[in-house]
Amino acid sequence: MRIVRYLKPRYGLDLEQKKVIVNGRMENYIKAGGWANFSAYMDAVERDASGKLEMILVNMLTTNHTYFMREFEHFEYFRKVVLPWMKEKESGRKDLHIWCGAASTGEEPYMIAMVLRDFFGAEHGSWDTKVLATDVSTKVLQQALAGIYTAEHLKEVPEQWKRNFFRQDKVSGQYMVKEELKGEVIFRQFNLMEPFPFKKKMHTIFLRNVMIYFDEKTKAELLRKVYDVLVPGGYLFIGMTETLDRSVAPFQIIQPSIFRK
Repeated sequence: MRIVRYLKPRYGLDLEQKKVIVNGRMENYIKAGGWANFSAYMDAVERDASGKLEMILVNMLTTNHTYFMREFEHFEYFRKVVLPWMKEKESGRKDLHIWCGAASTGEEPYMIAMVLRDFFGAEHGSWDTKVLATDVSTKVLQQALAGIYTAEHLKEVPEQWKRNFFRQDKVSGQYMVKEELKGEVIFRQFNLMEPFPFKKKMHTIFLRNVMIYFDEKTKAELLRKVYDVLVPGGYLFIGMTETLDRSVAPFQIIQPSIFRK
């Protein structure tokens, strides 16, 4: 299938076994756009110098299912073990480097930022704890930047955090991320297949529930890049249903889905 062959080398997306999903998501869009068939549509994508059609295609075929407090054990470990290590290690520079590589609609990076604010408390102002949050999809990043969530989205979030970091719209009942928390997260569009542009190495990387889209070769290449960009002793969090082949990068297993360089 041409769409599958087009996306694999560019974005690492392995959709070979998901052709039914691809058909289901794209068929109506292609008809509504006036293209005669999938082939005519792909001709248009490849001719489009602006890249807009390609980005719409990526947005439509990347599933972004996430919510606040997802796999909360990770955030507990981050608070109890990783942050004390980072605080001691960077006590001189007070400069932390944290990357969320699959930001989706923003719940995960905002969670990380809330944990950071909670951990540092009154000291927070003297530390640079900004979280870099990237995703390949511009559509979900727009939602993340808006920072508007339903009450259902926040039902697991502690009341104190809701009060401290969100304000509720009286009419719609929706919650909006407060500006001070928004300022703690830097959202950027980034394709994990591209060379990593970081000038400084990372203390912690969250790369959760994204490698399920990649085949073994793509995953191995990504893990080697992630390993190289971590500081010695740095942490990697992956999704709880994901696995990591330590033959491609010599991570130390801390517990399933938590690894250390």
